[in-house]
Amino acid sequence: MTRPAVEVADILRAQGDRFLDRYRSSFDFQQHKAFRAIQRCRTAALGGHVDACPQCGYQEISYNSCRNRSCPKCQTQARERWLAARERELMPIPYFHVVFTVPHELNVLALDNPRLFYDLLFAASAQTLLEVAADPRHLGAEIGVISILHTWGQNLLLHPHIHCAIPAGGLSPGHDRWIRASDSFFLPVKVLSRVFRGKFLAGLKRLYRAKKLHCAGPAAALADSRQFAQLLRRQHRQDWAVYCKPAFGGPMQVLRYLGRYTHRVAISNHRLLAFDGERVTFRWKDYAHGGKQGQMTLLAAEFLRRFFLHVLPKAFVRVRHFGFLANRFRAARLSLCRQLLTDLSGTPAAPDTPSVACVDSFWHCPKCGTAMIVLQRLTAVAVSPCTSFDSS
Repeated sequence: MTRPAVEVADILRAQGDRFLDRYRSSFDFQQHKAFRAIQRCRTAALGGHVDACPQCGYQEISYNSCRNRSCPKCQTQARERWLAARERELMPIPYFHVVFTVPHELNVLALDNPRLFYDLLFAASAQTLLEVAADPRHLGAEIGVISILHTWGQNLLLHPHIHCAIPAGGLSPGHDRWIRASDSFFLPVKVLSRVFRGKFLAGLKRLYRAKKLHCAGPAAALADSRQFAQLLRRQHRQDWAVYCKPAFGGPMQVLRYLGRYTHRVAISNHRLLAFDGERVTFRWKDYAHGGKQGQMTLLAAEFLRRFFLHVLPKAFVRVRHFGFLANRFRAARLSLCRQLLTDLSGTPAAPDTPSVACVDSFWHCPKCGTAMIVLQRLTAVAVSPCTSFDSS
């Protein structure tokens, strides 16, 4: 893939200090940490190493990556490692894709309470799926769920939602047989929407009564209990957005799907089109109007403000597993599921592993194509951007 014309790091290096002067008081520690990491990523400030070709002797300095999970340049290898670890856990059956979204009016609470808000979003969506799926009027089974948090829309504004990948079926109440779901229908969306709304609003009410919700800034009016109660009443009258897309294929398709949604940041460098020193132009899709593609131009300060809205709290887990895929008993339940699938079909249900490529830790010599090796590791002090090790 060719290098993007513009990178988020370029905008930070040009406008970062001016932006920080304006928004420093509202920045938390994790946002500061991400800011500095992205600004220094793959520059002499983080040190580097001398790479050499053992075949032709070509040498070159490579600067170190920041490895911050908000950095657009540092997620590819992390994603590939995660996918390789998940590969053998995938079921050899179709999967459904379900998306839970909260109304925009609640976003003010996410700004000041990101950890509580996003934890509640995970819990309410997962409990909704597990409860509705277990109902004998619907599937009547214990399902497994992989949930992935995204906090942004294509315009970079706050848009918290959960993507779920769910095997098309589940375990019977006695765990003695596999209950298969239809490939064209999983669970009723209207029921999912109502249950999700009830669970999420009940969770907000509990947090508010326990005085755990911080209501300041745009949410300051909600410090008044009457205003908060009115907000909940308005939300109870609305239909909430839950999307359930048709099942997509086996493990290969599931991995491609997961690869699109895990380890993503608010915007990739390849969506950036131009930066003139003051304004940033990027591609976006307007899903409110049928996914129409277009370009958006923002002042650099506004672009960075939106970008840093999506830095998650420290150690926050943004990919979680529920149901029979929950961490504590995933291995045993997956083994049982495969055995029951074998009993159902009469053929072995071995995982159809699509062979996710291992992360190649080497880069190759631009002259002869041989894998480069690390010849010497350098501290930031020792690295000089002007130093050339090209021995040709």
